Amino acid sequence: MPHSPDKAADDPDFVVAVPKDPPVKVPLKIEDWISVLIMAVLALITFANVLVRYFTDGSFAWSEEISVFLLIVLTMTASATAFVRNQHIRIEAYADSGAESRQRKLAVVVNTLVLLFFLLLTILSGRMVYDDYTWGDTSPAIGIPNWWYTVWMPVLALGISLRIAGILRRLLNSGTGGPGA
Repeated sequence: MPHSPDKAADDPDFVVAVPKDPPVKVPLKIEDWISVLIMAVLALITFANVLVRYFTDGSFAWSEEISVFLLIVLTMTASATAFVRNQHIRIEAYADSGAESRQRKLAVVVNTLVLLFFLLLTILSGRMVYDDYTWGDTSPAIGIPNWWYTVWMPVLALGISLRIAGILRRLLNSGTGGPGA
């Protein structure tokens, strides 16, 4: 049963109204599950490292390297869904005020700038991968090629770019600029 904001304070079972995801062609569950799995792996790695430090006064040398990589992937996958769900960092007092046409225009400008940023990030991180591959750089702890880590940055930045392009398409095709537009 849907709850109205007026009755939320009176209903003891009401916790938080969860907004419905906007209509997208590629389900947001993909990024959600990747984020959940990465969080679980990070928790396991950290827990294992704590146990090893406690019992042996040493630690896994590879754990920090893998954890940093996983945190970057987690940030990028969660960012993609945050943009689509309109939950990214913004000044809501400014973004959500004024006429709906002004909100829509502001959303188009902001999403265009964000799209340009992530396209640039895709290109520049692609160049970084190429350099890592060409020069044969290896990671300090494990000694595997650095491009194994860096290849995911342009892939995920392109994924975010495609999500933002979808937001822009919906914004330009609809007459509204509401959440998830």
